[in-house]
Amino acid sequence: MIEQAHTVVDALAKLLELVGAAIILGGVVLASARFAVDGRRTNWRDAYQRYRAGLGRGILLGLELLVGADIISTITAPLTFASVGLLGAIIAIRTFLSFSLETEIEGCWPWRRTARDADRNRSREQGHG
Repeated sequence: MIEQAHTVVDALAKLLELVGAAIILGGVVLASARFAVDGRRTNWRDAYQRYRAGLGRGILLGLELLVGADIISTITAPLTFASVGLLGAIIAIRTFLSFSLETEIEGCWPWRRTARDADRNRSREQGHG
């Protein structure tokens, strides 16, 4: 019974990894297609900024799923100091990448987001946005 549960959990982790990779690839394809269309309609500089944000969002979502798959896979993996250390390093690297991408997309540190949004709302209310 336990072996069957481990097999199911391992399969779910692999499926989540595939979905994460597919989202990253899909994000690249969709962002690239949008970049080509936007670049022709508007100017390439603005299209490039939206392209980078679109790529970042796709990668960020895919990374979140890959981290989840790594965590789930620990349920079935034999735990040794080496495997836990490796998992910790992978999660730390992916979390750092996620943090960096989110900061790049949003244009500010996560702890400054509330202040930025409040400034934007104030500007809109005053008719400047």
